[in-house]
Amino acid sequence: MDDFAGILAIICIFIGLPWLVFHYITKWKGQATLTEPDEKLLDDLNEAARRLDDRLCTIERIMTAENPDWRDKCMPARPQLDFREERNLLGKTDELLARHDRLLSRED
Repeated sequence: MDDFAGILAIICIFIGLPWLVFHYITKWKGQATLTEPDEKLLDDLNEAARRLDDRLCTIERIMTAENPDWRDKCMPARPQLDFREERNLLGKTDELLARHDRLLSRED
């Protein structure tokens, strides 16, 4: 009886377990690709987006020809962004990194 259990355990470990792992790897790789209907849907959506973009450009050209100031009236004025503080922080960060690199090079 012990021999049977040992043989069964060896079969499960060396045959059953690899088969199970490779089975699910194959299933996983098969689902990672796009199916034929998914590819067609993606192509159709891409074509629709391109057509809508063309239509929007045409409408913008027509509106600009009729009223050059239409964008100013439709869209609120955007505030001018000031990036001086961010540039200062980036400069300080660069200085700290350079100092850190110099300290590391001294230790070597």
